[in-house]
Amino acid sequence: MKRTAILVDGGFYRSVAYNLFGETDAKERADQLEHYCKLHIHDRHEERELYRIFYYDCMPSSKIVYHPLLEKQIDLGKSSLNVWMNDFIKSLYSKRKFAVRLGRLSEERLEYSLKPDVVKKLCRGTITTADLKESDFTLNIEQKGVDMMIGVDIASLAYKKQVDQIILISGDSDFVPAAKLARREGIDFILDPMRTHIKADL
Repeated sequence: MKRTAILVDGGFYRSVAYNLFGETDAKERADQLEHYCKLHIHDRHEERELYRIFYYDCMPSSKIVYHPLLEKQIDLGKSSLNVWMNDFIKSLYSKRKFAVRLGRLSEERLEYSLKPDVVKKLCRGTITTADLKESDFTLNIEQKGVDMMIGVDIASLAYKKQVDQIILISGDSDFVPAAKLARREGIDFILDPMRTHIKADL
């Protein structure tokens, strides 16, 4: 019986789950995540016992940001994403065997900017500024601390011999050093990129 910890890169999971399973409400997405993780435990080839599911993410910003196309201030705290994320995290907190780890957002340079493909179209002259839509803009925001927390937990689980196996749901090659460390400590390390393309080193 292998004692197994499942680590979930939340931003990655939410993005891929949207593409794979479609749009859904927060509670259903939380239930989907729980079911998806437990599919790993009920493996046909070896016996596994769930130690814990670690979920890593950041809450959305509640700041007020100026939108250049709409020419008005947008209150992110009242956005549908903010409401959805609060409900989603609340649902995860209520689930047994879940440990929720929240990082923070870097809000120093929080701003709306044009998506790269839209900039290319503008430069080529295939569209003009009069053709721009609200969906052509994206909110530039960066997570802080999430990757570090995942790396620290991988190291802690490995050094303390708390588990025999770690399953990481992610597609980020930043975790390669932590994964190698765990393997050197005798941990069976499994990556689940949820059918997405990943870099060769990962």
